[in-house]
Amino acid sequence: MPAYRNDSVTEISAALGVMPSGSAVSAVAKRLLDHFTSGAIEPGTRLPPERQLAASLEVGRSAVREALAALEILGIVDVRPGSGTYLRGSASELLPQTLSWGMMLGEPRTRELIEVRGELEIYAARLAADRMTDEALDRLRGHLEVMERTVDDLSAFIEADVLFHLEIALSTDNRVLLDLLQSIRSLLRVWAERALQDPRQARDALDEHTRVYQALRARDAAAAADAMADHMGTAGRRLAGSGSIDSSEAVQSAG
Repeated sequence: MPAYRNDSVTEISAALGVMPSGSAVSAVAKRLLDHFTSGAIEPGTRLPPERQLAASLEVGRSAVREALAALEILGIVDVRPGSGTYLRGSASELLPQTLSWGMMLGEPRTRELIEVRGELEIYAARLAADRMTDEALDRLRGHLEVMERTVDDLSAFIEADVLFHLEIALSTDNRVLLDLLQSIRSLLRVWAERALQDPRQARDALDEHTRVYQALRARDAAAAADAMADHMGTAGRRLAGSGSIDSSEAVQSAG
């Protein structure tokens, strides 16, 4: 499998170039994205470790780590624990433009995405109340139980949270709605992970998800939509409280 050699760090540095001082994670991700989709690296190549990429760009390892996490969410790289990070297949013609938009998310676009995502989640909950199968409800309860067990393990909690919302979206039996929600959630994923910062917030989120589940179990479309609207509003406040975006505008968008 193709891989960078230890003696190629100079070559990588020349290809990537040094980032300006104080560069945001989104700018680091954009620089890596441009290089990874330039055709200079073969699909399947194992990339240099975080420390080498950070040294090449002259940025902190945390910025590189978050940038790679965002690129993994968007399907550009594959992070394999214990093995390394690998470049996935070549990008389509539309991919660079799409991912450039996603990677360069600033406050205005993030607020807009939060607003759109909130309304789509509310609509999904309304549809799912009528269309969700008993088996899907059982799976939804399973995701909720994982969240109950992992309020002190935020990484595992977030994964269960994602699966909870995915189950609802799948149950709408509306492929367009599902794809839209998946795309928006992917673009907001890194921001959302920053927003959930402690077990207290996780417990609050658990209560919100429980109310959504109870309304869906009761097949009450109006209650499910209301519960999801409440969840989207408080999720926006948590995101604003993380310092990622302006507080008042985030709450307005999420509500």
